[in-house]
Amino acid sequence: MQYGIPPEIAWIVPLAIPFVIGLLTGVIIRRGIKLIAAIIGLLVILVGTGYVSLSYEDLYSSAMEVLPKLFKEAKGSAGNVLPISAPSFLVGLGIGLWIG
Repeated sequence: MQYGIPPEIAWIVPLAIPFVIGLLTGVIIRRGIKLIAAIIGLLVILVGTGYVSLSYEDLYSSAMEVLPKLFKEAKGSAGNVLPISAPSFLVGLGIGLWIG
């Protein structure tokens, strides 16, 4: 007895998996952007009211220290893990970003 996916629907699997990955990635990105916007809003309010003292120099030096490391890690992992060249992934990503 042979088990597995019937050949009639086997062609859907290579399309569905990147689509679902793209959909979830889009939702995660959209919610991450919302979270970052909320954190920035909170930080602006805290700086404006004087609870936190933050200067441009402090922010710039921290960004120059952390961002290059972050971009290097993200570039390597996203390119190797996500099927970013698959059209079904891009469609799923678009829908995930839109629906969020």
